[in-house]
Amino acid sequence: MKITLITLLLSTLFYFYSPKKDWNTFESDKENPNDSLYVISSFPIKMGNVSDEYINEKRKEIDSFYNKNINSPYYSGGFIVVKNGRVIYEDYKGFANLKTGKKIDATTPIHLASVSKVLTATAILRLVQQDNITLDQKVTDWLTKFPYKSTTIRTLLNHRSGLQHYANFPRLMKKNWNRRKVLTNQDVYNLMVQNKFRLKTPNDTHFDYCNTNYVILALIIEKATGLNYRHAMQELIFKPLEMKNTFVFNYDTDRETASKSYRGTTIFPWDQFDNLYGDKNIYSTPRDLVKFDMGTYSPEFIKPELIEEAYFGYSSIHDVAKPIKDYGLGMRMRFLPPNNEKMIYHNGWWHGNNTSFVPVKKDTITVVCLGNKYSNRPYATLSMVSSLFYEKKTEIEKPLPPETECEE
Repeated sequence: MKITLITLLLSTLFYFYSPKKDWNTFESDKENPNDSLYVISSFPIKMGNVSDEYINEKRKEIDSFYNKNINSPYYSGGFIVVKNGRVIYEDYKGFANLKTGKKIDATTPIHLASVSKVLTATAILRLVQQDNITLDQKVTDWLTKFPYKSTTIRTLLNHRSGLQHYANFPRLMKKNWNRRKVLTNQDVYNLMVQNKFRLKTPNDTHFDYCNTNYVILALIIEKATGLNYRHAMQELIFKPLEMKNTFVFNYDTDRETASKSYRGTTIFPWDQFDNLYGDKNIYSTPRDLVKFDMGTYSPEFIKPELIEEAYFGYSSIHDVAKPIKDYGLGMRMRFLPPNNEKMIYHNGWWHGNNTSFVPVKKDTITVVCLGNKYSNRPYATLSMVSSLFYEKKTEIEKPLPPETECEE
């Protein structure tokens, strides 16, 4: 009896006075990583618990917004809101493949479109962190025949390079353009070397959002790592963060198995730009993107000073005194009235895929909406985030005309 009482006393003292970890406060749930209530980070991060009161309040507001502005016959995809790894709201609907009847669920990778740029930019920053490359290094240090001598890795990342859009190559080359050829990243580079297309603007003088920048960045990643882009992204991003449902699309092998994109019930056809990567062609899930965002809070994954570089606005340095929009290194931003709060995000569109990734850094919240059925509805997440997590209470995205959405 005496031993039992002593044991109980010691156990009680140990519980109340033993040191508690202040990071990853959902430690006990690591025993069940498939617990649908949590998204677990593979890196140690300092995040507190989320109260039931907060969850209930926000879930009600999110549910109201989601069902009014996103959830409709026009929408097919996945939606999630997570704070500190705790899932507040999550929903999946529609089909990855209408023909086979395969439904979208939490493990279904969807084409990220230009949200892929966020991951490509982070891979570059990881290489900077490893002292493999530098942000202000000339592109010609890696791609020796690149015809634009002033272009740097930084001006590719922040879209201030002035390069021509690869979608404009057919117009620039006219009769010399081969419309049947499915282009690779190397083809885009070779065409630039051979034709020396004039720059739209001199390097680092103006912002011009251009997919070509990220096609070239993918080639630099390959040169710097000695790996093809698909393998490099696995090693730099997907494996460290345990993004197990994320991959880079392989045009030769994945066309039949990857989730389709639709306009109404019609599959978007492949075109000659569908084999290009870096600017697009990463497939992922809302939960995997939450893992990615959570990783950015850990200095073991990426240093805080590099994150600051990514979230610094470059597009208006010499152009606009008080910008409404801006662009960092692979991230867009809005400055919201009344207090000019900075909201970080990136949207994407490719064929029938419309996507939105919004990390609310000040509140350690991640909002992701991925759609594979042509619609502007995923972009409503920006208005939701500005209304629920910032002081701005009005819509910041004007709805597209009804004809841009297709009924079943």
